[in-house]
Amino acid sequence: MYACIRILRRQFSTQSAERGKQWAGHAAMKHLIQSKPSVIGLGSGSTIVYAIEYLKQHPFSNDVVCIPTSFQTRQLILQNKLKMGSLDNYPIIDMTIDGADEIDLELNAIKGGGACLFQERLVAQASDRFILVADDRKRSDQLGTKWIKGVPVEVMPIALTTVQYKLERMFSTASIKLRMATPTDKAGPVVTDNGNLILDCHFGPISDPGLLYKEIKCLSGVLDVGLFCKMAETAFIGNNQEDKGEIITLS
Repeated sequence: MYACIRILRRQFSTQSAERGKQWAGHAAMKHLIQSKPSVIGLGSGSTIVYAIEYLKQHPFSNDVVCIPTSFQTRQLILQNKLKMGSLDNYPIIDMTIDGADEIDLELNAIKGGGACLFQERLVAQASDRFILVADDRKRSDQLGTKWIKGVPVEVMPIALTTVQYKLERMFSTASIKLRMATPTDKAGPVVTDNGNLILDCHFGPISDPGLLYKEIKCLSGVLDVGLFCKMAETAFIGNNQEDKGEIITLS
């Protein structure tokens, strides 16, 4: 009986989260379309699926070029028969929509739960405008308080041992773990689209995410750090209980 109750609660939680993701994805894409950009960046993750769903249903989809941030997004663009471009052909992007694992009050974000952080940053920094989308479980007062799986750090395989050792010395109270694939997916660690590995680093509450990003990023062998600071101008946060949400814009 108790097992059934736990399953029902899990199903309800998943369904309500999908409601929030759908609102955020649809609302952000509607906002994007109103700006009539010619080139857009599409992030990775489950919330982006809803953004692409909305775009595909709109006539505007025939006029815009989409830049993917991962193999997953590339497949979604192809499956929905959208126009796909690359940063080589379109080094300047009008607007990018992307998800996040946690978003603070200043729209700093932890990203990389799907191990796509490097390509997501490339597209975001090439964009004139960067928009975050998420359901309300991802909103917090301070990074590191809700997303407790850790800040993703993408590391070259040859540098894994030395970078992990250095991080453990720099942050003695942090938990630094190599991300492993689930047994049903594959044996061994998660490998990124770039052929690298992910260290998940849980620091607890992060008081200065910008400084933490710089401290880790300067280590040789680190390709990227999943802290996106002072990049987003707007966040669409979907309510998991009702078909509505909140739009947060930095002044």
